[in-house]
Amino acid sequence: MFSTTNLFLAVIFFYTSSVHSQTCENFGQLNGTSCECPTGTGGSTCSELACGGNIFEGSQRPLTSTSSGGFANLTSSGCSCQSGWTGTGCNVCQTASACQSAANSLESSDSSLTGDDDGQNNTLVCNTSPKVWASSQMSCSVDNPTLQALYPLSSTLNIIRTLNPSLSPLPNVTSFGSTGSLYAQLFYEGEEQFYCKSDSCDQDSNNWSCQDLECICRPNTTFCGGVPATNLTGAINTLTGTLNIDCGDVDNSTQQATCSFKQATIDSLFGSSGLVLNGCSFGECLRQSVLDSNGTTSTASSTSTQASLSGGVIAGLAVVGGLLLTAAVFLLLGCFSQRRARKSGYNQFGSGNVTVEWSNISYIVQNSTKTLWRKRKSSSEYNDDKVILDSISGRVLPGQMMAILGPSGAGKTSLVEILAGKHKSGSVLGQVSFPSVSQSSPRIGFVPQQDVLPSTLTVHEALLFAARLRLPENIPDAEKHARVDAILQKLGIEGLKNVRIGDNTNGRARGISGGEMRRVSIGLELIASPDILILDEPTSGLDSVSAARVANVLHAIAHDSSSPTAVIASIHQPSSQLYQTFDTILVLSHGRSLYLGPGSFAPVDHLTRTGLTQPYQQGYNVADYLLEVASDPPLALLQSPKHAIPASGSDQVELSNNMSMEKVEDENSTSIDFRVNNRSKVAIRGGAMLGFGKSKYATTFLTQLEYLSGREWKVLRRDKTLFFTHVAVAAVLGVFCGGLYFNIDTTIAGFQSRVGCLFFLGALIAFSSLSALYNIVEIRPLFLRERSAFYYSPTAWLLSRFFFDVVPLRIVPTIIVSTITYWMAGLAPDAAHFFKFLFILVLYTLALTLFNFLLGTLFRNGGIAILLSALTALYQMTYAGFFVHLDSIPPVLRWLQWLCPLKYCLEALSVNEVGSGLMIQDSLQGVPVDVSASLIMNLLFGFGQNNYYRDVLVLFAFIAGFGLSVIGVVWIKVRERR
Repeated sequence: MFSTTNLFLAVIFFYTSSVHSQTCENFGQLNGTSCECPTGTGGSTCSELACGGNIFEGSQRPLTSTSSGGFANLTSSGCSCQSGWTGTGCNVCQTASACQSAANSLESSDSSLTGDDDGQNNTLVCNTSPKVWASSQMSCSVDNPTLQALYPLSSTLNIIRTLNPSLSPLPNVTSFGSTGSLYAQLFYEGEEQFYCKSDSCDQDSNNWSCQDLECICRPNTTFCGGVPATNLTGAINTLTGTLNIDCGDVDNSTQQATCSFKQATIDSLFGSSGLVLNGCSFGECLRQSVLDSNGTTSTASSTSTQASLSGGVIAGLAVVGGLLLTAAVFLLLGCFSQRRARKSGYNQFGSGNVTVEWSNISYIVQNSTKTLWRKRKSSSEYNDDKVILDSISGRVLPGQMMAILGPSGAGKTSLVEILAGKHKSGSVLGQVSFPSVSQSSPRIGFVPQQDVLPSTLTVHEALLFAARLRLPENIPDAEKHARVDAILQKLGIEGLKNVRIGDNTNGRARGISGGEMRRVSIGLELIASPDILILDEPTSGLDSVSAARVANVLHAIAHDSSSPTAVIASIHQPSSQLYQTFDTILVLSHGRSLYLGPGSFAPVDHLTRTGLTQPYQQGYNVADYLLEVASDPPLALLQSPKHAIPASGSDQVELSNNMSMEKVEDENSTSIDFRVNNRSKVAIRGGAMLGFGKSKYATTFLTQLEYLSGREWKVLRRDKTLFFTHVAVAAVLGVFCGGLYFNIDTTIAGFQSRVGCLFFLGALIAFSSLSALYNIVEIRPLFLRERSAFYYSPTAWLLSRFFFDVVPLRIVPTIIVSTITYWMAGLAPDAAHFFKFLFILVLYTLALTLFNFLLGTLFRNGGIAILLSALTALYQMTYAGFFVHLDSIPPVLRWLQWLCPLKYCLEALSVNEVGSGLMIQDSLQGVPVDVSASLIMNLLFGFGQNNYYRDVLVLFAFIAGFGLSVIGVVWIKVRERR
């Protein structure tokens, strides 16, 4: 990726800006028409350098002569330092005698700077430690392999740090600048290349932190244009912001120390340690009294050394704090609501004694082929719709058991679902009323044809779960246990109390039999004490013995003397014994009513009186005879109108007490809309309308979450295969990935492998999260049944699924694979960066899990959802920035990177890795490279070195967006429609 050394060096120094004009160079201070120059400089514009002498001489110091190039050069001028002075420019004192001799030699001094005539110890000493008391001079050698490869001669850096100029022996002579200021000059082989200044400096031990850095490159010097291929003018002139000078302790043997010159741009080029400065010498002449008083009279611009938090950190903390506060508020409100509900008065409630009547029930399914691509043009096109039910009427009294008979396609299932108040995809017309109910709506229990049960629970646990969520919160738990035991006995399955239900489909996890499952399904409805019990083919798929047991149970429920219940069941081809258990019979044929009345042989007598020519043979199953007649009935027996759409003048159809359904037609619409009491949305529970202010759930949200979580925990404990598979796969892949990238080196190729390791982890999470989608698709039928029966709110279900899917199956495996890979690959070896690494991967895991939740709830077809999830993972891998540089993507497609969670995950992981001070040590065409990995990261992948906290916030945004979308889709779309 690097064709030539010049290309690589050009990338390092890509910054450009104009050179600042300055009247006084070296940031000298203009005083009238002359310049007050920093220590060690002089001339009319402060561009000349002092050659020998000492800092007490001030402007009287000898200056170097300019070379033929127009620049002063200390090396070519042969400048040498007096005894006791050192450093480039001879500004750094080394001994106390050098300070005293320099002060005593001043001709302009009115009094000696030594002695103790005023009662204070004014003897001059030389402070050679990195700590500054007044104004300290320091001179260091610049040590960096890459810089030395470009400029192989000697580079030195002089720095003036002024903490309190008033404590200097001769302010503005032995010191320069205001309180808390810094001035620096870089020399290359004795020739000044650039100079800098900064202010608002703080001192913490041996370290200095300054603000408002400004640097100026001297044009046409070696660094600044003298070598066009490596012109640093743009990079130097754009150095801004915070500057840090960090120094270690002085080596007593050499009286020197190692320091670092740190700034954001410099750090990006040479690593978090910035420019390394070796052989640093320090010196400032001070009165002994300053040291004796410990500098208590000194003041600095600021004594606080605590770094301010960045905007990203503050925003991240605000987001996390807001989420925690919101969760705490909801938890407190939930506890309060739960406590109040449990302390409310307990009112016993009975069941049964409710009559159900229906008249002129019609159900029409729209002809979708007519309206798929165009709107209907005339009302005549409604006649092409399929009429499933045509003006069906009937009544069932409490204590009666009705069987709805008819051949396949007669409309049996549609009728029982309409009576049960289920959501239908077509248009429903007619009246359903409950004459014996005056105010509250009756409780209707509905048992679907398919048994959808929690396979890992026992029979007792399934019924107790229903009792705890469908019975009022104020009923004691002991009474709920007693009710479960009573129902088990009534259903004749008390012997199966502690047997797991199992799943007989596909021959896996076999448990109780089909007939026993059907009785459990009935028990789940009986637990809520329904006033009306409706069943859709309760004996379908059962043998005659099991069917007879179910029929006996239903007969006992209907004829219970304490609470007689109206029982309605659609039956497909019942046996003669089963047929005789029903009190009333409704026979449907082609969506119309063929017979409604008593059971036994009454239908045969009725049909014979109507003139039916098809004879009934004595001893023949009456049910079979009725099905034969209903399969091909005489037209005279079907007296219902051809269709049931209200004609003009009768667009108002009564539903029940004081409620009506009005047909509203819109010429721009492709369907018929119905409104109930002028409201566009109503809540339907058990086939009756509710009032809008009353909760349709028997328990509070916190109770729902509590029992849902308890069930999820039982499922997780009993079916351990999924959890242990995730953990085992994570461990194996962690060892594989760690071995693949074992102890990555710090070369450029090694850095590519380092980012490849991070990319591998992200891609692994993207594909392993597919199991979250499958789990949602698998559990969806159970959720639909329980939601339709108002066990719990969709939000409570989602939270329980999230907690018990994310923590054991997503976060734990992520931590395992990441931890193994991290330490085997030799990534940043400190705790802070390791936990920041884990934090990003956990956030990405949460985002991908919620995204797959969204796909699993949005599409009923699991195959489509899995396909889209896999394609999305492929898209993320493309736009993550590893396979293709993001800036090289055509603009028409480049914007898609902002919708890619893996891009933010990989960038944050890479930034975290290079933020540990990772340095690239390599050689390109013989040129040694020792630069910060952040530069290579930006060059190869286009990642920004300061984007970690931005990426954290973006991942939080993805989590919030996907989470809210899942909640919205589940509330609106994932509901039972028949």
